[in-house]
Amino acid sequence: MILMCHSLIQLYQSPLSDARPPVHWVTRKSVRVNRTATAWLVRRFIDPDATFSFVDPGAVSEVERKECALGFDAPRARYPHRDRQGRCSFRALVEEHCPQDPALGALARIVQSADFPEEVGLSPEAPGLRAISRGFPLVARDDYETVERSAFLYDALYASLGARPPAAESAAARLARDIAWFWLR
Repeated sequence: MILMCHSLIQLYQSPLSDARPPVHWVTRKSVRVNRTATAWLVRRFIDPDATFSFVDPGAVSEVERKECALGFDAPRARYPHRDRQGRCSFRALVEEHCPQDPALGALARIVQSADFPEEVGLSPEAPGLRAISRGFPLVARDDYETVERSAFLYDALYASLGARPPAAESAAARLARDIAWFWLR
């Protein structure tokens, strides 16, 4: 089983091909910001046929091992809640699979800021996304419905971020440019 899991993970990490089977993903139940965003990312950009399980936090690594699943946003998961680089699983997957997409990069910063309470002030959109996610269990009967219904939210946010003009030059960059111009003229 371990060799098969290892082979499946290698196939998953290889460039997209028709030969790659859908991957089973597992995470903690009672999904909120990062877990709904990660499920959306996987379905939209990584594996449209992916399947998901939502289990008790302590069961994620066991399901990962027994079912050759990829775990996310859970203790000891392949993509943990916060990895060694300080990234949430959504941001880690964006950087691994879609590093050239500026809208996904911006969305990754928003999701991470909303997911980690100590970072919520780092993105102006984060408090709103965090508040919306607290309502997910109030309007959906289970995690599967939450993932399906929240896809519209992430589609709209992604489209909005993609429609933004490129970031304007920062005040610090303008100051550095002006100082260099002054001294080099």
